[in-house]
Amino acid sequence: MALLEGKVAIITGAGGGLGRAHAHALAREGAAIVVNDLGGSVDGKGAATTMADAVVQEIRDAGGNAIANHGNVTVAEDAQGMVDAAVQEFGRLDILINNAGILRDKSFKNMTEDLWDPVIAVHLKGTYQPTRAAYLHMVEAGNGGRIIMTSSTSGLIGNFGQTNYGAAKAGIAGFMRCLAIEGVKAGITVNVLAPNAYSRMTASLFPEGSEERFAPEKVSPAIAWLCSDEAADITGRQFVISGNRVTLLYPAGHQIADKAEGKWEASEIGQKIRESMADWPEAATVPKLIF
Repeated sequence: MALLEGKVAIITGAGGGLGRAHAHALAREGAAIVVNDLGGSVDGKGAATTMADAVVQEIRDAGGNAIANHGNVTVAEDAQGMVDAAVQEFGRLDILINNAGILRDKSFKNMTEDLWDPVIAVHLKGTYQPTRAAYLHMVEAGNGGRIIMTSSTSGLIGNFGQTNYGAAKAGIAGFMRCLAIEGVKAGITVNVLAPNAYSRMTASLFPEGSEERFAPEKVSPAIAWLCSDEAADITGRQFVISGNRVTLLYPAGHQIADKAEGKWEASEIGQKIRESMADWPEAATVPKLIF
């Protein structure tokens, strides 16, 4: 039996790239899919129905079950509409994959509000709205659920020219860690995907000729498994998936100094910090994780 037979999933931003790959992967495992996509450009401008509709047709042609949704992930009513569509069409909702996103990269000295605000809105609020609608439904239904949030190494580690994107993606990771704690009682797992995949959003970031190595389709199998009943005990985790490489990121502390009584003087603790630096763990870097 397929891993997700009888399950129903909403996938935002599923009209292309990684979201489309997720939709196909989950459909192959037996899930019915609500393919959400506003149909805008990489920078978030415009809207069209064609992208979501095309993916739905692809899934149906392959023998799967899917419907399109063209709602805006930042709008509460549209997010509720995704949940309502899933329940009305398929009778239930088991899975939400938050994947929708845009890019408006610029060095921080040139960052303006028209570059900052839409990126924060689509990524962070656009994760909050569908998650709230889906989470409340899952709690009420009482059948548990799976929520995947899409972060990025730009937010978890850092990247030049993406302070807006990185801030949103770091916020998503914090959102996940808190909600995962709350979701345990209801049997709802919440995990983060930080993908490195070649798509229209990321094409300029990858070396020439790397399309196959970092194809979005290579990221999705692990996500399909995390959405299954077999992964019911995995929550609050951050997965970096790059091609066929799956890496777990986890917080780690490195104690610098402690004082039994009193308090540190600034120069005193400063000296301790400086003396300890030779033993600090090496900072993670994106190239080491990706390439």
